Amino acid sequence: MTERQSYLDAPHGIASWLLTKDHKRIAMLYLISITAFFAVGGIFALGIRLELLTPKGDLFAPDTYNKMFTLHGVVMIFFFLIPSVPATLGNFFIPIMCGTKDLAFPRINLLSWYLYVLGGMLGLAAILGGGLDTGWTFYTPYSTSASQTSVSIAAMAAFVAGFSSILTGFNFIVTVHRMRAPGLTWFRLPLFVWAQYATSLVMILGTPVIAITVLLIAAERALHLGIFDPKLGGDPVLFQHLFWFYSHPAVYIMILPGMGVISEMVAAVSRKQVFGYAFVAFSSLAIAILGFLVWGHHLFVSSQSIYAGLVFSIITMLVAVPSAVKVFNWTATMYKGAVSWDSTTYWVIGFMGLFLIGGLTGLFLATLGLDIHLTDTYFVVAHFHYIMVGGQIMAFLGGLHFYWPKMTGRMYPEPLAKASAILVFVGFNLTFFPQFVLGYMGMPRRYHAYPEEFQVLNVASTLGATVLGAGYLLLFTYFLWSLKKGAIAPANPWGAKGLEWERTQSPPTTFNFEEDPVIVTEPAYNYRPPSPNSPEIAFPAREVKHHG
Repeated sequence: MTERQSYLDAPHGIASWLLTKDHKRIAMLYLISITAFFAVGGIFALGIRLELLTPKGDLFAPDTYNKMFTLHGVVMIFFFLIPSVPATLGNFFIPIMCGTKDLAFPRINLLSWYLYVLGGMLGLAAILGGGLDTGWTFYTPYSTSASQTSVSIAAMAAFVAGFSSILTGFNFIVTVHRMRAPGLTWFRLPLFVWAQYATSLVMILGTPVIAITVLLIAAERALHLGIFDPKLGGDPVLFQHLFWFYSHPAVYIMILPGMGVISEMVAAVSRKQVFGYAFVAFSSLAIAILGFLVWGHHLFVSSQSIYAGLVFSIITMLVAVPSAVKVFNWTATMYKGAVSWDSTTYWVIGFMGLFLIGGLTGLFLATLGLDIHLTDTYFVVAHFHYIMVGGQIMAFLGGLHFYWPKMTGRMYPEPLAKASAILVFVGFNLTFFPQFVLGYMGMPRRYHAYPEEFQVLNVASTLGATVLGAGYLLLFTYFLWSLKKGAIAPANPWGAKGLEWERTQSPPTTFNFEEDPVIVTEPAYNYRPPSPNSPEIAFPAREVKHHG
C-alpha cells in the first residue's frame, strides 16, 4: 500500500471490508445498511399513505394497517434515524476532526456494526414472522398480553441495536477525551464534534433504560411476571415513564448530530466563523441534559397529576431555548456572509425552515390545555415528522452532499442536487403541513378509516409523499451514478476550513494523515486570511523540510 493510497484502494474483497478496523470503511458499511432500512421503512410509509387516499379502509385490513404503521416507526427510528448521522458521518469524521488515525477502540467499532446488523436481522425476522401491531412505542398492556404478533422478537431487535448505540457513544467519548491532536483544545474542536459528544452522553445514559424496558416486556410475555400488566398486578403507566425517559432524549440522539452537521455547513457556505461558537457548543450539552427532564409531557393525559404536568410543561418550554440559540446563531452566521448558492446551501436553508416549524409546534404540545385536545391526533404526527424528517433527514442528506466528495473522491451533478433539495422540501411540506390542520380538526392518528371531510387534506398529504419520494429517489440515483461517473473531487471542493478538508486528500488515506498534526490555532472556522508567520496547523516534519 502506498503512502497516499486511499482507504477505498486498500485491499479489496468482501472479507477485507467485513473484518476491517478502519473507521471510514465501517462508516460506509453503516451507510449501506441504514440506506437499506430506510428503503424498508419507506415502503411501509407508502402503504400508509395509499391507504389514507380514501376515507374507507379499503386497501388493508385493520390489523394489517396496524402492522404497517408500527413497522414503519420501528424500522425508521431504531434502524435509521438513531444511527444515521453518528454511525456514518460521525464514524467517518470524528477521528479526522480530532487529528487522529482512528477511533479509540477500532474492534469495538466493528462490533457495534455487527450488533446493529444483528438487531436489524431480528427486526426483519419479526416482519417476516407476521409483523408487529403494538405501535413503535410498545405500549403495555397491549404489548405484554393482548398482541399476538412478534413482540418479543421485535423487542430483542431493539435491545441488540441499543447496545450498538452504547458502544458507538462510548467510543466517541473516549476518542474526544483522549485522542485529540496536540494543541486541539476543547474550544478548537469543530461544533460537529461537540454535538456528537453530547449525543454520546445521551446514548450512554439513556439507552440502557430502554434496553431494560423492552427486556422486561419480553420477560413478562414469557414468564407472566406482572410488571406492567394490571391483570397480574402490574402498572402500565410505569412502562410509559420508563419508555419516555429514554425516548424523549432519543429525539436528541436523532437531531443533535444533525445540528452538528448544519453548524459545519453553515460556516462553509457563509465563509465565516460560526457566530457565538461557545453558545452553540454549550447549547448541545444543554439540550442533552434538559432532554432527560421532560419525559412527563408525554403523560399529560396518563393519570399524571396537574402539578407534575405543570412542572414538565415549564421544563419543556425551557428545552426549546438552546435549540433557538442554535437557529439564531446559524442565521447570524449567514447574515452578510459570502453565501455560496450551491446545493449544500439549499439543504441548510431547508433544514432551518422545517426544524423551526417543528420546534414551534412542539410548544403547542407542551401546553397542558391544548395538548389534551391534540394528543393522539395527526398534529402529533406532523410535529414529530417536522423534527425527525424535516430536521434530521434534511441534515443527514445535506451532510452527505457536503461530505460526499471527501468520503468517495467523486463529485455529484450539482443541478440534480439542487432539484432534489427542492423536491424534498416541497414534498415534505405538502405531506405533513396538512396533517397539522387534520390534527387540529380532530383526526386521530393510527386509524385506517376516517370521515369524508378529511379526504381532501389526506389526498394532498399523499401527493406530497409522492413528491418527497421522488426527491429521495433522485438523490439516491445520482449518488450511485457519481461513484463511477462523477468527476474526480479535489481535496477541498468547497474551500472549507478544518483538518478534514485542508489536511486530508479525497478520499482520505487509510491512516488519515501523512504525519500527525499539531494544532497551533483554530483549525475549523478560521476563514480569515492566515498570517504567513502563524500557520493554522503545523506538521513538524513537513515544516522542517520546507524551511531546510
